[in-house]
Amino acid sequence: MAKKLVIVESPAKAKTIEKFLGRDFEVRASMGHIVDLPKKGLGVNTRKDFAPKYEVIEKKDKLIDELKAASKRADEVFLAPDPDREGEFIAWSLQNVLGLKNPHRAVFNEITKHAVQDAIKKPRQINEDLFNAQQARRVLDRLVGYKISPLLWRRIQSGTSAGRVQSVALRLICDRESEIQAFVPEEYWSITATLSKQKSSERFEASLISRLADLSAVNSADQEAEANVGSNNEGNGSKASKKGRIKISSQEEADTILAELKGAAYNVLKYEEREQRRQAPFPYTTSTLQQDASSRLYFKPKRTMSLAQQLYEGIELGERGQQGLITYMRTDSTRISDEAQKMVKGFVAQEYGKEYVGAGRMSKAKATTQDAHEAIRPTDVTILPQSIKSFLTPDQFKLYNLIWNRFVASFMAAAIFDTVRVDIGAKQYVFRATGSNLRFPGFYAVWPREEDEKLLPRMQVDETLDLHKLKPEQHFTQPPPRFTEASLIKQLEEEGIGRPSTYVPIISTIQDRGYVEQEQRRFMPTWLGATVNEVMNKHFPEIVDTGFTAEMERKLDDVEEGRRSWIEFLRTFYGDFKSTMEKAEAEMDRVQKPVEELDEKCPDCGRNLVIRTGRFGRFISCSGFPECRYGRSFVNKTGALCPLCGGDLVERKTKQRKRLFYGCNNYPTCNFAIWEKPIPETCPNCNGLMVIPKVGQDPVCYNEVIVPRRSADEEPSPDGTTKKVTKAKGSTRKKATSEAPKAETKRKTTTTRKKSTASTTRKATTTTKRASSRSSATTSKATKKVVASPSKRNVAE
Repeated sequence: MAKKLVIVESPAKAKTIEKFLGRDFEVRASMGHIVDLPKKGLGVNTRKDFAPKYEVIEKKDKLIDELKAASKRADEVFLAPDPDREGEFIAWSLQNVLGLKNPHRAVFNEITKHAVQDAIKKPRQINEDLFNAQQARRVLDRLVGYKISPLLWRRIQSGTSAGRVQSVALRLICDRESEIQAFVPEEYWSITATLSKQKSSERFEASLISRLADLSAVNSADQEAEANVGSNNEGNGSKASKKGRIKISSQEEADTILAELKGAAYNVLKYEEREQRRQAPFPYTTSTLQQDASSRLYFKPKRTMSLAQQLYEGIELGERGQQGLITYMRTDSTRISDEAQKMVKGFVAQEYGKEYVGAGRMSKAKATTQDAHEAIRPTDVTILPQSIKSFLTPDQFKLYNLIWNRFVASFMAAAIFDTVRVDIGAKQYVFRATGSNLRFPGFYAVWPREEDEKLLPRMQVDETLDLHKLKPEQHFTQPPPRFTEASLIKQLEEEGIGRPSTYVPIISTIQDRGYVEQEQRRFMPTWLGATVNEVMNKHFPEIVDTGFTAEMERKLDDVEEGRRSWIEFLRTFYGDFKSTMEKAEAEMDRVQKPVEELDEKCPDCGRNLVIRTGRFGRFISCSGFPECRYGRSFVNKTGALCPLCGGDLVERKTKQRKRLFYGCNNYPTCNFAIWEKPIPETCPNCNGLMVIPKVGQDPVCYNEVIVPRRSADEEPSPDGTTKKVTKAKGSTRKKATSEAPKAETKRKTTTTRKKSTASTTRKATTTTKRASSRSSATTSKATKKVVASPSKRNVAE
């Protein structure tokens, strides 16, 4: 019997599909793209309708010969790459390179038996509009990158590049950094009262919000904010308005208010109970999955998409066989098929009860939403994460569990809270306390809550309360936070920049080029990145303009929908771009790399040493270069001293992932290394090392706060390489292999230092005091102690 040939991109996808189609089908993999624009040369004829010149990718000739032979043996050929622009381009490439006449295009959104067989029964032709949209994007990106990058090589340094979307992402990061550098913190104070009902031991806190005369203005502003707020992804409340609220700008003002409150009676002005409904979250799109996987699982977007690809293409599930577990993972839609809706609602009703079934959270498609695919969901909601855990890797399980929970939660009822708000008068001031109690969990039955319940006792208007404490506290306004991978993706999506398939390459490119680096998981521009951004802003303002880039994306969508010619789209763009290029080539001056002079002489010739920036970062060299060739690597000192040997703690980076950590400059003699940023100040309690756990948090004592909650296998290796932590004698820790510490679970960091056990405190304090004396004998003992027993290393450090 004649065979039918099905061609997909990957062997894993081929293996899964082959089991669904039977003996009449042969399934082969193209191993991704088979053609691309040439590595050398523009590869686009700008004079002849931007005709691209595609070349067969290196080392694909043998594979193409095999696919040609297989296609000649078959009566019918089905091209089944992924159901998006890129997949359509691969299908078109296969048709042309293999010389296929009228091949079938099979499209499915999930790799299940029903979906695959249905796609084979109902194939279509290759969608020229979809292909043209991908081709236009590829040519557009090549024109921008190929034309601008050589200009940057000549003016800045070799290896630099520009891209239509990467340059916008870099600008977002640089603009945020400029905001942070220009930010001037403002001091403000809060006053909190600890109260209770009379003759009650149950205490609660209330915050000073306004003067009594301004309370009506505060209430009006709050009501207006609640009426205008749009439901966000989690369906949560509104941000409080500042109208009418008291502002305390200094300690003097705080002291004045405290003096005025002396001897005041605290009476209940208003006690309000009401019901609040919190809506379920939307199912995942590519962007929201990457954001949540980053914040909840500490997965990088690239890792998230790799795992999602594996779950989509199929996993061997024992008796169930090979099966795709999730729908296609590149989507910007929250739409769910009618069949999947019916299945999940039935599942929720059976497992949790009919009262838990919700209508389903699916947002209306935005103007930028392609909506060709469903949201990311399990292909079969009855395949519970725990039931297949043994067939998945730990990371596959975490991601599948996240997707499954989110999908089920999105079709569950709203959570219902009983909320309480109490306004309390004290002379001419008003304090407010709020509380909530979860009455009906709704979607929280499967989706984790991020806040704790705060209960308040029932009170009556005019009731007098007992005051136990008034606490003034100093604060400073904070600059906008630097972007994390999750928040950068969110910003790109909100600006309409890029599409689901482009977020990961954008972030990877600006990191690989050395334009940004991460400190505590947040992006900071390097000198090179800031310089490239400055040049692009000056000479190519449209290319780095968010509005212009978003408009390009909308026009590409028009091409996909058949509303615009891809050639006319490129012709319009290139006419303006060519003029901009000519002007830039004439005006752009060579950028001088800055040097920072050090108060240190060159040991070879006596001239001053300077800090320079090169291809691989900052380094120290002689100001007399090139006559004098002296140079050494640059280390950035933190100003803090090593608690083990008294050496300087300096910035270092892991060798594989380039993650920032801090280690002793006396390595390898001293092995001390930590993730948290150390500061020069010492702990007022134990004279130990003070660190900043996360960006924006207050410093804490390393001995009292960090050490008790961390094991040695969560610390960086002092040489920045992969390390193995073996089980020491008397230690219960398991073996672990990792380049860096395992991602710690979310934890709240408080400025109030936790008290460690008496023995731990004594050991930590003793070790710190010994280290500060810089005694060589003590250093030796401390080092031996760490090496001999990793389980005690935290205490010593």
